[in-house]
Amino acid sequence: MCYAKAEQTDIVNHIPDNAMPRTHLSLYVAADETDMAGEAADVIASMYSEAVADRGCFILALSGGKTPIPLFHTLCRPEWTRIMDWSKIAVYWADERCVPPESEESNYHTARTELLSGVDATRYYRMKGEDIPETAAAAYAGLLADHFHLAEGELPRFDCILLGVGTDGHTASLFPGDLALSNTKDTVIDVYPPKGSTPRLTLSLPVLNNARCCIFMASGRVKHHILSTALNLMSAPLLPAQMVRPHSGRLCWIIDGNAYQG
Repeated sequence: MCYAKAEQTDIVNHIPDNAMPRTHLSLYVAADETDMAGEAADVIASMYSEAVADRGCFILALSGGKTPIPLFHTLCRPEWTRIMDWSKIAVYWADERCVPPESEESNYHTARTELLSGVDATRYYRMKGEDIPETAAAAYAGLLADHFHLAEGELPRFDCILLGVGTDGHTASLFPGDLALSNTKDTVIDVYPPKGSTPRLTLSLPVLNNARCCIFMASGRVKHHILSTALNLMSAPLLPAQMVRPHSGRLCWIIDGNAYQG
């Protein structure tokens, strides 16, 4: 597999060490979306192997958008289903639009159609976007507390969270300037994007930063301008995507040449 560029860097933030640990950033610039999918599958398979060996189960959270669809198709191929036993994988969602599960806008619908229907997945737990947002957020928080056996104040620890980045720098459903970014109390939040967009549900920033691995995928020239800021971990974070800095895990950015070069 050929890449235009591959970098792995330790980034020390301009924050005192006792306030924010060292962040390890891996940046992969792939030739195209097919190579992006292959690289992401490699990272996921690596995290899967570690999780199953250590804990017997791999806990994955998915996001929406079109960028991960080639990855979903890759994971359905026989060579990958031989590597990853889906009976040992539990699938959750990083965010969801407040729409019915059959809606084309539903992140669950995309994952179900493009991935879960093509593998032997039986353990997947969607956010119920058709319910009242506040009720749905509380219900998913309760589900996570039950599944992860959380005590009061504890956070779920996902093995891998797949994320994207919007042209405004949002990730999951955490948007620039939104009060949800400062919410350290809740694990799941109902959010109301600007400009009258559909309400959404999202994992909170502390949950994202508690993951063992966060993988960002971004493609296309339209993402180039935002990446120069989102990938700058040497400065104080300005964008939600830039705020994702797992404190005891891996941070991987996988982008294509168009997003890299603009």
